[in-house]
Amino acid sequence: MRTIAAKEIKRRGISAVDAMLEEGPVYVIRNDAPAYVVLDPVLYQELQEAAHEGFVAGIQEARRELTAHKPEAVTAEQLIAELGLEA
Repeated sequence: MRTIAAKEIKRRGISAVDAMLEEGPVYVIRNDAPAYVVLDPVLYQELQEAAHEGFVAGIQEARRELTAHKPEAVTAEQLIAELGLEA
């Protein structure tokens, strides 16, 4: 990933980032540490969609697991007996 100092953007303007974006995301460095990432809007949208798809897939998997492991109804007495507890 390409990097640029925040001071450089302040000095040259956002056009300093434009050419760099053609090669992918750009880290903006402030106080010797990454502070921001500038992304092409198309890449940002792809990342948003991938995150959403992952979230939906996780929910669907959880539903499948719940359906597959549906517990049977038991009485309190049955549970106490199964666990070896005294009532």
